[in-house]
Order: sequence, then C-alpha cells, then structure tokens
Amino acid sequence: MNRWHPLVTVACVVERAGRFLMVEEERGGPHTEFNQPAGHLEPGERIKEAALREVGEETAWRVGITDYLGLYVYQAPDGHTFHSHGFFGMALAHLGNDLDPAILAVHWLTLEELEDLERQGRLRSPLVMRRIRDALAGKFFPMDVIHER
Repeated sequence: MNRWHPLVTVACVVERAGRFLMVEEERGGPHTEFNQPAGHLEPGERIKEAALREVGEETAWRVGITDYLGLYVYQAPDGHTFHSHGFFGMALAHLGNDLDPAILAVHWLTLEELEDLERQGRLRSPLVMRRIRDALAGKFFPMDVIHER
C-alpha cells in the first residue's frame, strides 16, 4: 500500500508597528519570492519550538509567540500537500546570528507592500496573505488548542 504523507510545516506572522517580518528567497524563477519565516517540522520537535527555531534561523530575530492562527492545508502545484501550522508573535530582540543560506534578505513590509507583491505573484504561496489577513482580523486561537506530549 502506498501511504500519503503530507508535509508538516510551521510559519509565524510577526508584526511590529504596522510592518510584517518577511524573508526573501531565491526559488529558481524569474523573481525572488517572499514568505513569513517558515519551515518544516523536524523529527521529535514540538510545533511551537519549530516555529521559534525557524524564525531565529531565517531572520535572526527572537520572537514571543502569543497565538495560534490555525492549521492551513495547501495543495501545491507540484502535488505536495502541506499542513502548515500558523502562529502569531511579536519581535523581542535581534540576535545578530547568520541567516539560513537560503535566505537572501529579511524585510519589514507594510500590508500595502505585501499586497503589491501578491499582485506580482511573488509570494511563496497563497497562505502568506491568508495568515496575515487572519491575524489582522483577530482570528486567533489560544495556544492550548495544540496538544503535544
């Protein structure tokens, strides 16, 4: 039997003074793409820990996660299915560490700048704006909806 294996990822919306923490990545297309700090869950890792790790590795920022945005399911054009856990947090301190080599730059972008990138097709997936719009609408869940042992 061939079993289906969705990819488990995490992403964190971080807002500061009306700007959102974003990473710019080279994805092999004609333009770079933008995403929230995000990545795959590693074996044995807790979901919140993965989100904190990814933010630190990709942006050199330490954040405090305050809320759970929910589980976002995305069927990518290549056929992969992603189960992406979205979080919301606040920037606490810039750490100054080296960035993940896949990250070209870190930006603090306004909603208008992100909407312009969305029109240009330069967001990593439709989930990027969905998570931001959910956060702006206050669609939060308490962190205790995640049960991990």
